[in-house]
Formats: sequence, C-alpha cells, structure tokens
Amino acid sequence: APERPRGTAGLFHVAFLYPDRAALGAVLQRLLQLGIPLGSADHGVSEALYLSDPEGNGIELYADRPRDAWPVAGEGGVAMYTDSLAFAPLLDEGRKASADVMPPATRIGHIHLSVASLANAERFYADLLGFAVTQRSYPGALFLARGAYHHHIGTNVWRSRAPAQPGVLGLDRFTVALDEPEWKIIVQRLDVEGRIRSREGEAVLASDFDGIGVAVAPRDVR
Repeated sequence: APERPRGTAGLFHVAFLYPDRAALGAVLQRLLQLGIPLGSADHGVSEALYLSDPEGNGIELYADRPRDAWPVAGEGGVAMYTDSLAFAPLLDEGRKASADVMPPATRIGHIHLSVASLANAERFYADLLGFAVTQRSYPGALFLARGAYHHHIGTNVWRSRAPAQPGVLGLDRFTVALDEPEWKIIVQRLDVEGRIRSREGEAVLASDFDGIGVAVAPRDVR
C-alpha cells in the first residue's frame, strides 16, 4: 500500500493502557536499552510514552493515575495537559516488574485520530455514537469517553485538514462494541445519517465524516 499522504485524516496513535506504573516503568527501561526513539509526556491523568511502528503508525504506552488525582474541569470533565515526564521515578518503579512480556492486563485504552474537522468529529462520535465530550479546552483537540473515563477517543487537527484516503498504510477501521439495546439505537442513527458502508454479520461498518472506518457491533461480537 502507498504511504498515507501528509495532512490527511487517519490514525494519530493507538494507546495501550498498562495496569500500573511498575509495568510502564519496566517497558520504558526496555525501550531505552534497545535504543528505540521515543517521546514522553505527563498528561495529569496519565503518564505516557510515544513511539512509532515500522510503518509509521503512532503508538502510545501509558498508565493511568488514580482517578481521584485526575485534574478536573466542569461537571464530569477533565483538564488534561502536556508536561515533561520524570523518567527517574518511573524507572525506579519499573524495577518491580518484568519488561520481557507484556502484562496480561494490558489493553487498548483509547484511540486518537487525526481529523479534518473537530465539529464533524463531535457530530459523529458524540451525537451519533453517544460518547460524552470530556475536554474541549485543549488547543486543536477534542476528547470523548464513556463511563467517566478521561477519554476513549481523542481527535485533533494538528496535522490534518483533508479527509482520509482509502487504500493507504495506516488505520483501516476500529470497533466500538456496545450493549445490544444501545447498539440497535445507534445503528438506526447511522442509517438515517447515511453513514453505513456495509454490514458484516451483526457488525455494521460505518465511516465518520472524515472517511475513517468505524465498526459498530454488539458487545459479544468482535
């Protein structure tokens, strides 16, 4: 596949949530030993490492801070920020864990998308898919979540102003799995808006307003 053109919508990064700081500190030590180029940040709600896979897809490795330590703004909102990450205490914590194997409790914590329009992103992910906006004060970005999490979906226009291009390297689709009663309501909304591309069994493949593929499925279907 050809490379994704600059300035187009698509994946910004996929974020793997580690179960604790010790696990994140251990993988930091491993990355440093291997000489892997990486970035890092303290976001208040979490501590994060950033790198890219061989095809240029962004990856975040992060561990959440305790929920009662998250900086908050407004009702149910968060006030994430970007500050420098202190490596020394994280590496000290990492000595309690092994970096040889990814911890079984590690999971995808959120996905962050490059989009062409924050307004259209809000219309799709909030109005149609039912995610709540958790932060809109971060410059050039919009964050959304369910269940009072800081964000399950991040969107930004920092590097993108054009729609996604089909058939290029990068994200093809991601899946949002919902309880069946809500799934039926959301599929109906997507159908009314003309956002459905196809159906694959019980899963419905839709596209957001920037052409990013989103599969919407009942919770027991992946």
